[in-house]
Parts: sequence; structure tokens; C-alpha cells
Amino acid sequence: MLLYALAWAGGAVAYTPLLTILLPGRVAGLAGSEAGIGWLAQIALAGALAASAGSIAFGFLSDITRNRRAWIAVGLVLSSALLPLIGRAQTLDGLIFAIVGWQLALNMMLAPLAAWAGDQVPDRRKGMLGGFMAFAPAFGALSGAIVTQPGLAQEGQRLGLVALMVVACVLPILLFAPRRSVAVARHEPAPAIPSTEPQPAQRRIVVRMWIARLAVQVAEATLFAYLLFWLRSLDSAVGENQTARLFSVIMLMSAPLALAAGRWSDKADRPMLPLAISACFSAAGLLGMALAGTLGAAMAAYALFGLASAVFLALHSSQTLRILLRPERRGRDLGLFNLTNTVPSLIMPWLAIGLVPVFGFQALFLILAVLAIGASLLLFTIAREA
Repeated sequence: MLLYALAWAGGAVAYTPLLTILLPGRVAGLAGSEAGIGWLAQIALAGALAASAGSIAFGFLSDITRNRRAWIAVGLVLSSALLPLIGRAQTLDGLIFAIVGWQLALNMMLAPLAAWAGDQVPDRRKGMLGGFMAFAPAFGALSGAIVTQPGLAQEGQRLGLVALMVVACVLPILLFAPRRSVAVARHEPAPAIPSTEPQPAQRRIVVRMWIARLAVQVAEATLFAYLLFWLRSLDSAVGENQTARLFSVIMLMSAPLALAAGRWSDKADRPMLPLAISACFSAAGLLGMALAGTLGAAMAAYALFGLASAVFLALHSSQTLRILLRPERRGRDLGLFNLTNTVPSLIMPWLAIGLVPVFGFQALFLILAVLAIGASLLLFTIAREA
């Protein structure tokens, strides 16, 4: 589980500094702040389409070949090689082309990696798995703070440094993970294999889980892309490293919180309750962001949202492995389920373009808060039935 947590953190290191700090900064430098919002929208759209297709395709291929390790290894090599090329792009078309290729390679690694956890970890430890997975955003945020540290790396070298960190995180599981299921090796119950003809109640749980994650992910993806722009709208002096440090502190604080919540959910056999509560706190953070008038208040509200959403997403990822209906097609189904990770990138740009220029970020955050409240209500209904 520790090897897996490190590898999953490597996935976060691959995309967090790029999508939160380095890419927005690059776009702002090439296009300026106003045009940059439109550029980011187009880049996010193309990247999301590529990530969606890659996640489903490579998850399914890892099911068919029954060799997740090989797909992860090839994806690691390709994505690490393509990452530095993004920083060399000089035009919008060049950035889109580089992001699409990198997203396909990255999901060649991430889709089989996500399914591998379901193959190895029994259901009774899924909550703890989610807690360990919560360290991934913290690693991703910390990597953003590291690569933007003044004097450490030149702008053109930052993505190469990110690629090296990704390799250091993912390579250990490829080299040292056991070849057979840990559950089998320890004579533990293997992950549950539900009926191939799932009951309507099972399907309803899957649908509600999908919708709830989608709602929270729309908010998370929006802040992922536009956090720097929003903070600069409050104070133009906010820099890339300051934003990265804020993000890293929040993610580091969220990891032990998610681990504690995951362990509690395993012991109490209440897997959905922490999800419902964290979605509720995410909504509260978004409301605070909508009302914030100063940089200090904005950062405090974002901290609440960031903590709650990080806990939610980590625990949701692990509990999804519990409810998927066909383990023999776990990679494919996770790819379909993980459309909740990429579809928000199709929704978020149009929300931002339609709302921010006219009504400001306040209206955007109010709509995102409503979505998070809806997610919380859906999960409370599952928790009550479970």
C-alpha cells in the first residue's frame, strides 16, 4: 500500500505543478491575463478529451492483457519524455498539441495504476487506501512549490525537474511490487466480486457516486486552472511561488485528515459518511470564497475548500473500487467512472468564460457551491441506506 501511495503521488506530481502553476504562468506570459483565460479554456478542452479517451482505452487494454505493470511502465517513459516539450511550445496550437500527446501518455500510466489498487487491496481496507491516496495531492502541491522556488531551476528546466520527480515516485512500485495479489499472499479476503448481473440498487449507488464526484470535480477543476488568476484579481502582486506554497500547505494538511477519516470509515463500516461530510465543507469553502473581499479572507476560504475537497476526492477514489460492478473489467469501468475527472474540464472553461468576464469570480463560486451541496445530499442518501 505504501508503494502504491508513492506511485499515486507520482501521478499527482506529473500534473499538479503543470496545470496549476506552470501552464497558467506560461499562458499568461504568451497571451496576457485576459486572453490567457480563453487560451486555458481551449487547452483544457483538448486535454480533457485526450485524457478521457486515454483513460478508458488504456484501462481496457490493461484488463485484456492482464498486465497493468507493463502499461504503467510505458506510460511513465512516454509522459516523462513529453512533459518538457510543453514548456517549449510558443503558440496556442503548439501548446494544445503538446498537452494532448502528454495527456494520452499520462493516462497510459494512470488508468492501469488506478485499477491495480482494486486488484490488490481488499474492501475492508479501502478507507485506509483512500487515506494514503490523499498524500498524492500533497506531494503534487509540494512539487509545485519546489520547482517554482526562486533560484532552483530556470523556467525552461522546471518541467524536466517535474519529470525526474515523477520517475522517482513511480519506479519503485514497478520494481518491487509483488507479482500476485497482496490479499492472496496474506490469506486475506480478496476484493469482493459482485454478481455479473448487478441489482438495481447497486446501479443507483454507482450513478449517485458518479454524479456526486462530478459535481465536486467541476469545482476542483475550476480552482485548479484559475486559482492564480483569481488571487491576482484580488492582489496583482500574488506570484506563482506564493500560490504554489498556499496549495502545498493545504494539501499537506489534508493528507493526515483523510487518513484518519479513512481509517475511521473502515472501523465503523461507514464508507460513505466521510464523503458526504467533506462535500458539505467544500460547499462552505466555496461560499466563503464568493464572499471574500480581501486576499487573507480568500486564502482562508480556499483553505477550507481545498482541505475538504482533497479529503473527498481521495476517499471517493478508493471507495469507487468497492462499488464497481465488474472486477474483471475494472480498468475499463474505472476509465468510464473517471470521466468525472475529465468531463469537468469540458464544463469548467465555458462556466469561466460565460460568468467571470460579466459577473466576476463571485458568481462562479456560488454556482460551484450549489453543485457541492448537491453532491453532499446525494452521498447522505447513500450513507443512510448503507
